[in-house]
Amino acid sequence: MSLETILEELRADAQTAARIKHWRHLPARPASVAGWPPDIHPRLTAALRKRGIEQLYTHQAHAVEEARGGRNVVVVTPTASGKTLCYDLPVLDRLLAEPQARALYLFPTKALAQDQLAGLQALEKELGVKLGANTYDGDTPQGARPSIRQNSRLVISNPDMLHAGILPHHTRWARFFQGLRYVVLDEIHTYRGVLGSHVANVLRRLKRVCAFYGAGPQFICASATIANPLELADRLVEEPFTLVDAEEDGSPTGDKHLIFYNPPLVDRELGIRRSAVSDVRLLAERFLRADVQTIVFARARLTTEVLLTYLRDAARREGLPGEKVQGYRGGYLPNERRAIERGLREREVLGVVATNALELGINIGHLDLCIMTGYPGTVASTWQQAGRAGRRAGTSAAILVAGASPLDQYIVHHPDYFFGRSPERALLNPDNLVIAVNHLRCAAFELPFADGEPFGRFPHTREVLEFLEEEGLLRHSGHQWHWADQAYPAEAVSLRTAEMDNFTVLNAAEEAAVVGVVDRQSAPLLLHEGAVYMHGGEAYLVRELDWEGRMA
Repeated sequence: MSLETILEELRADAQTAARIKHWRHLPARPASVAGWPPDIHPRLTAALRKRGIEQLYTHQAHAVEEARGGRNVVVVTPTASGKTLCYDLPVLDRLLAEPQARALYLFPTKALAQDQLAGLQALEKELGVKLGANTYDGDTPQGARPSIRQNSRLVISNPDMLHAGILPHHTRWARFFQGLRYVVLDEIHTYRGVLGSHVANVLRRLKRVCAFYGAGPQFICASATIANPLELADRLVEEPFTLVDAEEDGSPTGDKHLIFYNPPLVDRELGIRRSAVSDVRLLAERFLRADVQTIVFARARLTTEVLLTYLRDAARREGLPGEKVQGYRGGYLPNERRAIERGLREREVLGVVATNALELGINIGHLDLCIMTGYPGTVASTWQQAGRAGRRAGTSAAILVAGASPLDQYIVHHPDYFFGRSPERALLNPDNLVIAVNHLRCAAFELPFADGEPFGRFPHTREVLEFLEEEGLLRHSGHQWHWADQAYPAEAVSLRTAEMDNFTVLNAAEEAAVVGVVDRQSAPLLLHEGAVYMHGGEAYLVRELDWEGRMA
């Protein structure tokens, strides 16, 4: 049974129709294309044609033109619009034309980095040129790191590794930094608040190190739809940018249905509604029975596991293997996540229940349906999750099942408010004194500060350097400020929640096999003695929580 057939059944069913508060149809749109830039490297166009890419979309052509013209670019177009080619094309063209050129790709998560690596390595084979694209993060084996530092021309990493593992050891990367021509920042909408403020300071340090080696790289940023992409890129990089936005989007889209669904009242007098989880379960079961590949988003880890258990049981009742439905959230092991992503791309996995860990642009193929368990909290996140379902041809749908909260109820009863709203602004403050002081310490460790040298746009550099001298961390000599402490400052500065404090969950029944990981903040709630810990639809009884060993 097709997706379109089930959607028509939902419309025709009086009981279900009463729960649908709004149904919006976004019609299909054809592609708007442009030709290849006239002087692009012929090997690159030949390799892309082998992949079936005969022309660029108009937004891709504009982004490539701006980047190849020496300008910083920020690309803000919807999910699955081909943003990757907006930076891959100018970067690879430069690497092919200039043997000494290097590029650095930064992604907010390791999963996105691995996803990008797979695509680049496949393209590298078709190009017939050794570019040495490699990831360099906490999972990179120690034995492989020297070779990557010396030989890789395209390094894929994350801000955390750049902060603690690359910049403090820049002398080992001298060849790389001397040739650095492009820095790519993907998913920049995630760099807001404290994380974004830290990342902006890491980029100040990166530009300082690049200048030391005589390099001045261009920046190409990509983002999901937000209200202030130019402002965000400027605050992060502190340089002017050219914007390529959704108005220029030339990618084709298929028919899309956005449905706002409100569970029924179970107590009209008290205004109590049936749980959103119950209705999400019923809807997902109906579509999965019809072989519609579905992603269900849940706002909490426990909700993810509960829904996964329900849907696996339903799959088994239909005679399908329970593994046809998978969970995906923080705490799953990297090999589990990669297997689930691959299963979705190859359609071996029919359904996945996920937290917003799958909201970012990891390649999981083009799914048919997205069901959201409650309003995701922002307009931007709602569109990002809804965008996980959709093909360039054919029909897709996204269903928002409202929770009982006043915000959820307002959204489904006032759809024009939602559809008329711009996505939220991404805000950060790189000049936050606590954050900036920590990164000035790191920067002074990396290279001495000259008298009068700025630290990006931070207005209090001199005062902070004097303060650090008073604290015994710096020494002023010969018109320079030198690091004078034995400590390694980057080690003490976390860009986000301290991942090093994760707790490992071990299965005592299987020779202490690793089940998953839990962050320190959640450990007392999820891993206390006697707790039931759920992972992958399985329930485990916690015998002991070892705080010193950080394991359960």
